[in-house]
Amino acid sequence: MIKFPDNFTFGAATSGPQSEGNFDKLHQNVFDYWYAKDPEAFYQSVGPDTASNFYNSYQSDLPLMKHAGIQALRTSIQWSRLIKDFETAEVNQAGVDFYNHIIDAMLDNGVEPYINLFHFDLPVELYQKYGGWESKHVVDLFAKYAAQCFQLFGDRVKYWFTFNEPKVILDGEYLYQFHYPLLKDGSKAVQVAFNLNLASAKAVAEFRKILGDTDDKIGTILNLTPAYPASNNPADIKAAEFAEDWSNNMFLDPAILGTFPKRLTDVLSHDNVLWDATPTELELIAQNTVDLVGVNYYHPFRVKQPDISPLSLTDWMPDIYFDDYDMPGRVMNVDKDWEIYPDALYDIAINIRDNYHNIPWFVSENGMGVANEERFMDANGVIQDDYRIKFIKDHLTALNKGIMAGSNCLGYFVWTAIDCWSWKNAYHNRYGLIRDDIHTQVKTLKKSGQWYYQLSTTHSLE
Repeated sequence: MIKFPDNFTFGAATSGPQSEGNFDKLHQNVFDYWYAKDPEAFYQSVGPDTASNFYNSYQSDLPLMKHAGIQALRTSIQWSRLIKDFETAEVNQAGVDFYNHIIDAMLDNGVEPYINLFHFDLPVELYQKYGGWESKHVVDLFAKYAAQCFQLFGDRVKYWFTFNEPKVILDGEYLYQFHYPLLKDGSKAVQVAFNLNLASAKAVAEFRKILGDTDDKIGTILNLTPAYPASNNPADIKAAEFAEDWSNNMFLDPAILGTFPKRLTDVLSHDNVLWDATPTELELIAQNTVDLVGVNYYHPFRVKQPDISPLSLTDWMPDIYFDDYDMPGRVMNVDKDWEIYPDALYDIAINIRDNYHNIPWFVSENGMGVANEERFMDANGVIQDDYRIKFIKDHLTALNKGIMAGSNCLGYFVWTAIDCWSWKNAYHNRYGLIRDDIHTQVKTLKKSGQWYYQLSTTHSLE
């Protein structure tokens, strides 16, 4: 029997744009705009207009989450829903009312709110006017928006987060063309990486001004993919070091240590792509580190030395320094094409313990997306998702090993509570403990939801 501490939190994660739908939203975000422009880019042309209808059904959804053992829910506020005027941060009262109702309902149902400020959903107007996160003006507008959130909801929300997976903003929008605006520009991605770190630090500074005399905590949510070399060959190890710095440490280090990894900045400087940063901005990042970190973990990052030398004449991209490596015999989630490797959670736990002041952290996302789950439905209409139960068990086992070794992990949040809309993949893969029939919006517990309730209730795992 594996036991978790009594104060360990079992929760679930989602986001505003993936759960709420587009009802009564004052502005479009980049996904609303992209879908309106090119619906066929999305799986089965299913867009974000309805999502899982949380906007209309939260009063019934939250009790159902309690039946799935969810003690805390990590979700996000939509910038495009809350703010009327982006320049002044004047609020849209309908958005304020909605989030007040959501937060109050969560507390009424005994579900602790963990609120994130940004989950890929940049208001498209800020991209069209300024180039989005390429602009430091947008960084300042984000800080104004964050301040409004702290002032409006800080009396009830105790856990705040600035960004979800900033690295994916680079990958999707600026490198590998799976999020709008579908660019491929390595040097822009480098500047955006700095600007996102700066925006996070400015939001932390606003938090400290407004809520600094409370027990509230602020952090950031990072998708950590530990980089493993294909072999002990020094060239493979060097490739893994760069991949680790680029994918993980470029956001971990400034968030927790207040600095950027020198090994990375030396490479970027040598390649003439290092970001524009002022001494004042660097000092602001140094002075506004986070209180805790959320870790989204799904798969490892296996790399080898690049087949083509980075000295070749080519546009700068981070992957000139590494190639992906497929480990023979790996276990796969074939529907998502991701390797399943729970032991990386132990490695993450030890890395945070040893290299990041053993800062308080929690698993803010971990889950298994599976296509066509109806094939596993029994005669009573319950999805028999034993594969998801096994996935969670295996990852919790590795995580518990890290906790027993002294890593300061405070919780585990599964992705996700209710099947949600997943960007351009829409509903191709389902992740929820709760099934959502998107045609009827009828929601039912899966077997994993029933199992998660027992886990959450007993804090123990066989």
